[in-house]
Amino acid sequence: MTILLTGVAGFVGMHVAKRLLANGFKVFGIDNITSYYDVALKKGRLQELEPYADFEFQKVDIADEESLKTALSGREIHYVVHLAAQAGVRYSLENPHSYAHSNLTGFLNILEFCRHNSNLQHFIYASSSSVYGGNKELPYSTDQSVDRPVSLYAATKKSNELMAHSYSHLYRIPSTGLRFFTVYGPWGRPDMAYWLFTEAMLAGKTIKIFNNGDMKRDFTYIDDVVDGVVKLLPVAPQDKGMEQPPYRVVNIGNNKPEALMELVSTLEKTLDVKANLEFLPMQKGDVKETFANIDPMRELVGYEPQTSLAQGIPLFVDWYREFIERE
Repeated sequence: MTILLTGVAGFVGMHVAKRLLANGFKVFGIDNITSYYDVALKKGRLQELEPYADFEFQKVDIADEESLKTALSGREIHYVVHLAAQAGVRYSLENPHSYAHSNLTGFLNILEFCRHNSNLQHFIYASSSSVYGGNKELPYSTDQSVDRPVSLYAATKKSNELMAHSYSHLYRIPSTGLRFFTVYGPWGRPDMAYWLFTEAMLAGKTIKIFNNGDMKRDFTYIDDVVDGVVKLLPVAPQDKGMEQPPYRVVNIGNNKPEALMELVSTLEKTLDVKANLEFLPMQKGDVKETFANIDPMRELVGYEPQTSLAQGIPLFVDWYREFIERE
């Protein structure tokens, strides 16, 4: 069976593609290779996938309707794993139009492809824990209202969930939205705290600690995220009539929030470097704490994260040292 995987040169995309290929699927991957961060990192991820005979890649912008149609014309696609998006909470303050381009127009184009694809068995797409915004009740549950986004990025991800619901209702598309919680690990994104801290600490530079360190994140190791995505693929939501379309949203997290200063401490031990800290107020668009209720994932597919922060950070650091030496 063939899977369309968008954002295949991205962090989560590459890891999911690799697992699917190892499991015997054919993967048609697309990505527009934006320069939001170092393109060499994205090309390096694609090189990890090139040895697989059942992998095919095309450079495509999902917001370009005609280019997307051309790339997908005549292809028999059974599953869509849609991970392409303009990521980052803070960057949405600087370049809001890029979020509308990729996360709204691009998402609509993927939905339209799903609508007209008679072979489709399941549409899975990336949402984000950011949709919980100003919620105070922890752990975050998909039963909670998410009508108070505190960043444009979060607003676009909530919009994706609403758009997917409407298409599931109108066209009976089986869809699952994945609210990812602070994914980290090898081949990660260089705009994330664990990467920025590692880079700065090894260079003897100061790291910025927002909200004076009073923050917690449900750090989720990449292998645990991939496990969740791959296990969900064959488990599409059921169509139970007009009152309950084949639609759902789930959290994928570690179910264990860690203090930001615990991340710093773990990096200090792993790198054998004492961090120079600059304590700063909370940044716009940020939230104090995230914590995923993953009970629905446990019930659906027996999902159980295996990797603690103390285990995952050394794995990232080992990869990082090797990657930097190779550059």
